[in-house]
Amino acid sequence: MVSARKYPFSFYLTAICFLFSFFTASVTAEARQVPESRTQINLSYAPVVKKTAPAVVNIYAERVVQQRGGFGFSPFFNDPLFQQFFGQDLFAPPMRRRLERSLGSGVIVSEDGLMISNAHVIKGAQEITAVMADGQEYQAEIVLLDERTDLAVLQIDSGGRELPYIELADSDEAEVGDLVLAIGNPFGVGQTVTSGIISAAARTAVGITDYSFFIQTDAAINPGNSGGALVGMHGRLLGINTAIFSRSGGSLGIGFAVPSNMVRAVIDAARGDGTIRRSWFGVSAQRLTGDIAQSLGLESVRGALITEVHSASPAGKAGLKTGDVVTHINGRPVEDPDALRFRTALVGIGDEILLNVVRRGRALQIRFTAVAPPEDPPRETTELSGRHPLAGIVVANLSPAVAEEMGAARPRVESGVVVKNVAARSRIGLRVGDVIREINGNEIKSVRDAVSALGQPAPVWDMVILRGNQNIRMRVSG
Repeated sequence: MVSARKYPFSFYLTAICFLFSFFTASVTAEARQVPESRTQINLSYAPVVKKTAPAVVNIYAERVVQQRGGFGFSPFFNDPLFQQFFGQDLFAPPMRRRLERSLGSGVIVSEDGLMISNAHVIKGAQEITAVMADGQEYQAEIVLLDERTDLAVLQIDSGGRELPYIELADSDEAEVGDLVLAIGNPFGVGQTVTSGIISAAARTAVGITDYSFFIQTDAAINPGNSGGALVGMHGRLLGINTAIFSRSGGSLGIGFAVPSNMVRAVIDAARGDGTIRRSWFGVSAQRLTGDIAQSLGLESVRGALITEVHSASPAGKAGLKTGDVVTHINGRPVEDPDALRFRTALVGIGDEILLNVVRRGRALQIRFTAVAPPEDPPRETTELSGRHPLAGIVVANLSPAVAEEMGAARPRVESGVVVKNVAARSRIGLRVGDVIREINGNEIKSVRDAVSALGQPAPVWDMVILRGNQNIRMRVSG
């Protein structure tokens, strides 16, 4: 009987390592082979681009602006110090008309040529031209302009031709990490497609519009992309590219798009009577901090802390109170006050609102019906006249409707006079949105109170103005 030859352990270990290395090298070589057919290339955006790009147009807007100019014109004429001593009109050259052109992008959202873009792209335009991806040009007319969301709805006159369009997605289904494409006309070079991911699905506190709630993406967005499409891999519209964060004017990988759910609300208004009617919540809120959250027995800092409730608001009548923390609206999370405003703006008048609220550590649900902001009292818009410092300023009675229009809701200030327009030569320093509370010791609750107080001559005018959350006292000589 022959016994098996014994080898040291190191021999067997070396043999195993050799066989493993050989197998790995073979697999790697096979994996690195050049693809032999198009089907082996499993990552391409081409199908999505072919579906969506034809519905993204280049927009060329023309507007006529008035500008002082001409032979011998000096920039000193526009200097405030020069105008203070010599007047605005002395030696000033005549006004001249100048044609100003701007470019941007737009997205067709229906086969009859309804198109969405940014308000800042077409504001003030006398003529708007939409250029399709195939070079075909059409004239477009403004249907609705909403500067509070920086959205504009336009209508293309296609002469009866059916146009390509993109369907709207539900932007609430977008998640961080989803692949997206940005399609537009950056720097006027022509239609361009860039790719990236969603960096944040609900970016607030950006401060671009009244409803600061954006989809953030790292897909390259540059000047000229404004009004273009942000589309998902399903080929539907997730948002309208609106702004970028940049220190150089070019893309740094931080772009913002208005979510498609807000776009849908503006389009619905345009298809109706052309008037946007947003529901009235009648509250103010602030962000939660770690200390506040801990004192209220909350496990996180997500939510909107209610700080003011209008006595006539439907939320207040349903039981919402100061100190409550709103965490959800109709099942959608509320991360902060900006998210609260955004979610409220999406609710149609007459629809039901269900709030998830935390009150002193206890979870509650509050249900009510959304209503339009009431115009009570009537606004009585008036341009003040006479020999006093407020001459030329336009004011109105403060009501929920007026406050919502101006984006300056103040639930606790349920009466007063709000400044709607300021004369160019006003010397008192008032701003649009200021609320006049007192004139020479007279409490001002209405426009009639203001007119009456200003009708009494005085060597010195002593006024109290509410600006934001701060009362400001102003003294002006008569």
